[in-house]
Amino acid sequence: MTSSVPPAPGISRPLLPSAPIDLRLVVSDMDGTLLDGNGLLPAGFADAVARMQAHGVLFAPASGRQLANLRAVLGEAVSRSPIIAENGTLVVQGDQVIHCETISVDDTIAAVDTTRDLRIDGYDVGAVLAGVDCAYIDRQDPPFVEEVSRYYHELEVVDDLLAVPLDRTLKVAVYDFGDVEDGSSQALKTAVPGVQAVVSGEHWTDLMPRAASKGRALAALQERTGITPAQTAVFGDYLNDLDMYDHAALSFAMANAHPGIQAVAHWIAPANTDNGVLRTIDVLLDRLG
Repeated sequence: MTSSVPPAPGISRPLLPSAPIDLRLVVSDMDGTLLDGNGLLPAGFADAVARMQAHGVLFAPASGRQLANLRAVLGEAVSRSPIIAENGTLVVQGDQVIHCETISVDDTIAAVDTTRDLRIDGYDVGAVLAGVDCAYIDRQDPPFVEEVSRYYHELEVVDDLLAVPLDRTLKVAVYDFGDVEDGSSQALKTAVPGVQAVVSGEHWTDLMPRAASKGRALAALQERTGITPAQTAVFGDYLNDLDMYDHAALSFAMANAHPGIQAVAHWIAPANTDNGVLRTIDVLLDRLG
């Protein structure tokens, strides 16, 4: 990546900052951002995190994925890192919980019931009850279980979602084998008004606490660490990343990002399939003050 980043059509972009840069925190989404087109970590990830740590820069993944899944995918490289999981409803560093938000039992029941009603109405959907320690599903067909297993490492298949403990639910994630933006997400927003419905990918809608977001989680992390937005870089690609950009002066949208993300980011990074996050981090670290 060079200092002159090609702008998205119709959007004016400044040049990438020249040295010195005061960078203390790098926050990256996972799917469509850090991970490659096959959902795998790019080569050199552990070395990049080690280089950031050597410069006193924290790396934090920020994902709709489960905490246990993020730790399994990212490995030892993030053992000392803060982690923003479940679309910002949970933030941890080591064994310490920095931030946690849950939805009410009544809203959890409404979300599960609505998903069941949508399936009866012909939507090919299934619900994941994402708890603090474990996720649960009661749709048991192999294609659904396989898809959910990509994002939830601690996963239990049960006979009835509403028979498991409901008082520590971070969110209800609904997977739709169709396109959620023009499909089930709209019905979910209408049917469960007590939560916010966040489209977190082409096939996922997360029903979360009204105030929860990756941006709110990032702000909690910044407050805990004393790191300012001016010292923060953010990378994202989809709408659930949107409000993180309010908390980072160094804001990057991937070249493959949703137009709504490219519209608010200051710079465009190379696509996730072109190792865009790590390439950009290398440039930023070279320009540290």
